[in-house]
Amino acid sequence: MESTRLQKIQRLIQKDLSEIFREDTAKMHGVLVSVSNVRVSPDLSIARVHLSVFPSERGQEIVETANRNEKTIRYALAQRVRNQLRKTPELVFYIDDSLDYIEHIDELLKK
Repeated sequence: MESTRLQKIQRLIQKDLSEIFREDTAKMHGVLVSVSNVRVSPDLSIARVHLSVFPSERGQEIVETANRNEKTIRYALAQRVRNQLRKTPELVFYIDDSLDYIEHIDELLKK
């Protein structure tokens, strides 16, 4: 059971990371990255961030790039949340393939 404070922190990180990715991917034409889910550990040390990428073929590449540039992204996040959080959690990025899974299920049901 997550506390209300933890849920608020997760929403704050999700909102600010979405804005960071929106600004960065504006330079990459034809790629859309959204933060679908953020889960923060109870001690606020690690945040697991799930990214939804369109087109999905570029998903693995985007997630690998995000994990390589984690320190830069974390610094940008820290600048945005410095008044709300004392310490910014470490970020670990994962690909969110739920849309691909839903599409696969739809294809199976149509057969």
